Amino acid sequence: MSEDQALSLLKAADISTNTLVEIGRSAATLKSRKLALALVTHPRTPRHVAIPLLRRLFTFDLMQVALTPVVAADIKRAAEEQILLRIESLSAGEKTSLARRGPGRLAAALLNDKDVRVVAVALENSRLVEVSVVKALMAAGAKPLLFDMVSRHEKWSQRREVQIALLRSEKTPLEVARQLASHFSPESLRDILPEARRSELFG
Repeated sequence: MSEDQALSLLKAADISTNTLVEIGRSAATLKSRKLALALVTHPRTPRHVAIPLLRRLFTFDLMQVALTPVVAADIKRAAEEQILLRIESLSAGEKTSLARRGPGRLAAALLNDKDVRVVAVALENSRLVEVSVVKALMAAGAKPLLFDMVSRHEKWSQRREVQIALLRSEKTPLEVARQLASHFSPESLRDILPEARRSELFG
């Protein structure tokens, strides 16, 4: 089966599972990134065929898989895992593109990148959720840069759980933490902050 023949077959929504498996085993698929991508993103491709093919795809093909609505959730997650395995070896430009257009999980992974431009773009990703920002702030290796950028961010600095994460961390500058504390009642601060942190902030 040639690449063109296989691509033509994959356009059919009612293609049989056996045919999909046959295409997955073909020499053309093993050689063609375009064919592998088409097979992985077909909604009827079995997982045991699709997931091994992910390793053959380029990073931005993997991002396409992760963002394709008809792809099963576990295949999307496997595509994201492949990207995360490569993320340290990507260029700043590639990271910036992922931060801008990628799934929220990938944007979250880039929040602690050393490049301020990558972090800034990741914070603007429309798929990034509050819980991921909080998790990034609470991570042991969270960089002071992230605390500074989040505390000044128009959107995230207004989110209650983000404010709490910033208040609790010693990496947040004292003047910023004191300003954030003004949004909470004394009773709330007693619940939110350990005594040592309250003493540090208010003496």
